[in-house]
Amino acid sequence: MLSKRTMQWLKTRLTGSHPPTAEQRARDLVAAIDAGGLPLNPARVNDIARQLGLEVSSKAPMQETIARIRLALDRT
Repeated sequence: MLSKRTMQWLKTRLTGSHPPTAEQRARDLVAAIDAGGLPLNPARVNDIARQLGLEVSSKAPMQETIARIRLALDRT
């Protein structure tokens, strides 16, 4: 059985939908963390933050970056 994420990716590719916006990616990230998930790829978290217009050091703690993403989402 394919995972929910894989099914969503396939649906997006088959229907020609556009990839999620930076804001949607950030909301998905925060929702996953709030549901108990742990982001395993700091580069992906940093990429989301940068797409939101945040300046992020590659040496910044991931929890700090996530907190900044939350603040950026609250402003929108």
